[in-house]
Amino acid sequence: MVEPGVIEHSAALSARDFGRLSRFIYDTCGIKMPDVKKTMLEARLQKRLRTLGIHSFTEYCDFLFSPEGMEKELVQMLDMVTTNKTDFFREPDHFHYLTQTVLPEWVKRHPGLTLSIWSAGCSSGEEPYTLCMVLSEFALRNPGFDFRILATDISTRVLEKAKTAIYTESQVEPVPMDLKKKYLLRSKDRSSGIVRIVPELREKVRFRRLNFMDDDFGMREQLDIIFCRNVIIYFDRPTQEKLLQRFHRQMKPGAFIFMGHSETLSGLDVPLASVYPTVYRRPK
Repeated sequence: MVEPGVIEHSAALSARDFGRLSRFIYDTCGIKMPDVKKTMLEARLQKRLRTLGIHSFTEYCDFLFSPEGMEKELVQMLDMVTTNKTDFFREPDHFHYLTQTVLPEWVKRHPGLTLSIWSAGCSSGEEPYTLCMVLSEFALRNPGFDFRILATDISTRVLEKAKTAIYTESQVEPVPMDLKKKYLLRSKDRSSGIVRIVPELREKVRFRRLNFMDDDFGMREQLDIIFCRNVIIYFDRPTQEKLLQRFHRQMKPGAFIFMGHSETLSGLDVPLASVYPTVYRRPK
């Protein structure tokens, strides 16, 4: 291990080292790193080189691929290279379809049961907390309805942020005002521009790290609904197909999966039926 130090010049990522890293990232978490991503990868990982006091990407690769690096650096490296972009109430028509179509049918078919939802690729928590607000509002109109949410991401960095449930006022801008009043707590220092999700919603979400390349996702339970939006676009088509087949195995008969609006299952060998734009269902 190299002792931390100050690096005077930014290290350059050679084609050879980019190949080593891109192959490793693909094998580890399924994310494709084409040549056009070389500059992005170089810029993001230079922060890790500076933190570790490592002076070249060759040296960094040697450390990363060592037993010590696999233990200490792998998660840090994946945190730097994964993209985490999300918003509250992103693609709002999905939440409308959820509350107007999916949930009323589910309540009729499963009286007294608890709805299980997986926010797969939850980033910094905006999606699972949006789901909490929407489902809590539905529960007010449907006494006896209850739910639980599993939220996962490969990045430990964004998961820590999600667990704190603290956001800026600009981040919660898309949240309707009536929901802000119910589900957001303002800081005592009003000038800070900081809000926090209320405890009742935070208690509904269980966060954990998960790599989509894990064969069974480390799960035993099947789910009623999966939100996996704007995630599979980072994978190649064979990986998308394998991943969606795994999602299918985690879905109860009749369960729904919500995808991003730029994603499609067209051409993939997956037994899911389209029921609404970018919403698919496992046959009952």
